[in-house]
Amino acid sequence: MKQIKVQLENFDYSIYVGSGLITDSKFFRDAIKPKLIGSKVCVLTNETVRDLYGELVLSLFADFDVFFFEMQDGEEFKSLASYQSIIDFLIEKRFDRDLNLVALGGGVVGDLCGFVSATYLRGVNFIQIPTTLLAQVDSSVGGKTGVNHAAGKNLIGAFYQPSLVVIDPDVLNSLPRREYLAGLAEVVKYGLIYDEDFFSWIESNSSDLVSGEISKISEAIARSCEVKSKVVSIDERESGLRAILNFGHTFGHAIETVSGYGTWLHGEAVSIGMAMACSLSCQLGMLNRETEERIIESLKNLGLPIKATNLASDHIGQLMSTIRLDKKVKDGLLRFILISEIGRVSIESEVSEKSLEALFVQSLEN
Repeated sequence: MKQIKVQLENFDYSIYVGSGLITDSKFFRDAIKPKLIGSKVCVLTNETVRDLYGELVLSLFADFDVFFFEMQDGEEFKSLASYQSIIDFLIEKRFDRDLNLVALGGGVVGDLCGFVSATYLRGVNFIQIPTTLLAQVDSSVGGKTGVNHAAGKNLIGAFYQPSLVVIDPDVLNSLPRREYLAGLAEVVKYGLIYDEDFFSWIESNSSDLVSGEISKISEAIARSCEVKSKVVSIDERESGLRAILNFGHTFGHAIETVSGYGTWLHGEAVSIGMAMACSLSCQLGMLNRETEERIIESLKNLGLPIKATNLASDHIGQLMSTIRLDKKVKDGLLRFILISEIGRVSIESEVSEKSLEALFVQSLEN
């Protein structure tokens, strides 16, 4: 087991990564139980995850009054309508502030649970138990919570930190193949933005990562969480450094929105977005072509897409409109996280719309 600390200005919490953690009653007593308040636990999950792990969670929280709320599965359900349904449920059950919300699921469940936790009675305790690779390496850590809007991803939300994150790589054995591979995109991202040695390690171990070899995927999760915890500890609310975590996301979010939520998995869209960010970096003279090709090859070796094959040139107007609404627009300027070398990225706002349109034309060619 590995423990990673997220140390913020006014709050800190631990991320635990280890095989078998959610079946370990001693770990529950030592690490989870001290983070709970009161006697009530509400587990936010979906039907698939509850069928797999619901009884296990019930046994872990045997000393508590446990309630389940099942939401529908999929990015399209990370919505205000789902948020309203959860709030209605909590009010109906008359939960007070001595409530523990537990996010048991992927990024959609975690983001929604966090947003509910931030806003119900102005804030209640919550714990993340992510069950997808993407949630384990990215969305469960750092306190970004929220829901999507038809105009764009994550336009409604709050920064609200969990009191604990419990990551058990064993649960990935039940994850559909496509979702597992999509999570590897965020793993690659951490090497690209912060740690060249980690990226080289990913390249050397790509076949084991693709096959899900447990020791290698455990290491990839821990190293990803270490990078994110360092960045978040420096910049909790994305006023500066934390923006680098959005590498590939501006393009990726636009592709998800225009394609329709659920067409591309988030990790797949991020992979395409990272390929586009590399291409734009080359176009602007920041990145050499050889390094771009190395990055693209690494994405391919992990079974990740590099082009939005469902979109064409007649979608460019929609893509541009969506990017203009992105949260990373500041003072009317479009901001992009671009890469100059592996392990080093920067925030750039001097990108013309003509350059972006040309990039979309190039990237949407099938």
